[in-house]
Amino acid sequence: MSVNRSLIAPTTNPTLEQALRDKLKRRSETTGALGELEPLAVRLGLIQNTLKPRFRAPQLALFAADHGLAVDGISAPGRASTAKIVNNLLTSQLAVSVFARIQGLELSVVDCGVAEPVTPHARLLARKIAHGTRNARVVSAMSIEQAHAAIRAGMEIGDALPGNVVACAGLGIGSNESSALVLSRLTGANVRDLVNSGPAMNPDDLAHLQVVLYGAQGKHKDVTDPVEVLAAFGGFEIAMMVGVMLVAGSKRHLIIADGMAACAALMVASRIAPAVTDYCIYCRSHSHQGLDIALSLFHTTAMLELGMESIDGTGATLAWPLVKSAAALLTEVAEGEDPGPSQPASINGSLPGA
Repeated sequence: MSVNRSLIAPTTNPTLEQALRDKLKRRSETTGALGELEPLAVRLGLIQNTLKPRFRAPQLALFAADHGLAVDGISAPGRASTAKIVNNLLTSQLAVSVFARIQGLELSVVDCGVAEPVTPHARLLARKIAHGTRNARVVSAMSIEQAHAAIRAGMEIGDALPGNVVACAGLGIGSNESSALVLSRLTGANVRDLVNSGPAMNPDDLAHLQVVLYGAQGKHKDVTDPVEVLAAFGGFEIAMMVGVMLVAGSKRHLIIADGMAACAALMVASRIAPAVTDYCIYCRSHSHQGLDIALSLFHTTAMLELGMESIDGTGATLAWPLVKSAAALLTEVAEGEDPGPSQPASINGSLPGA
């Protein structure tokens, strides 16, 4: 891979972290403590390596693809096709599109491997590797060459997107199930727990899912390399998000991961370059119980718990104002206050910022 572990630096910086905490402590003396916004502000400062984190041209990238596992009847009857969902996204017929616009997030939808043709649109990035993956229960979902091609395409997208923050989410028939298989193999988590949506899930549906997914696991029981795992189980949307995340981490950009597919992509990316997780915060757009397990694999929780059942990416659009507010704690100077430098003394030889 052209982005490797040496190109993504950990955000660990004890001097800067202490300066950030001191700055927030001085703020709290007049504004009061602001709870979880304060550790988030510290994280943003560490990501950008500054006492004054600022965001520009924030991006919301939704990656769409279909999965061969769908032929085994794993999706709910009557569910809209991936192509239809993509069209609805692009024509602002879904809440996530509207929320992105009013929150100032630039929305792009990437056709990574939608089974049906997708109508061209100014905000559609056509990067189709194939018309969906193969059935992972029978054969590898992708060839190794396709997996690498999808990661490279994601890296190209990540390099071309403007700004210094990207929110990533995946969608498509079979996406959650393929993501669960990837996460299970890379972490040892039980795939049943990852696909269990909660107490209301029909036991027969869960049993059927288990048969299909255990069959896929058995077919590829000896695969452990992260890219080979991705090829065996994953989707083109997961692979492209891997590329985007690796590039974002190498540029010290903020990554916002929303949903199961984004978690699977981040897990693969972290096996390639472990420090990429330093640049990530997490969101959710639905209450799927398996996502609780996925988030716990990163020892984290989602920023907001709103009980939504929406398209992945919706949670990121609603959490974005909180991210901006956390950065503003450090960046927006109070009335009559000395603006000060953007780095603490031991980094730039100046006095710490206010």
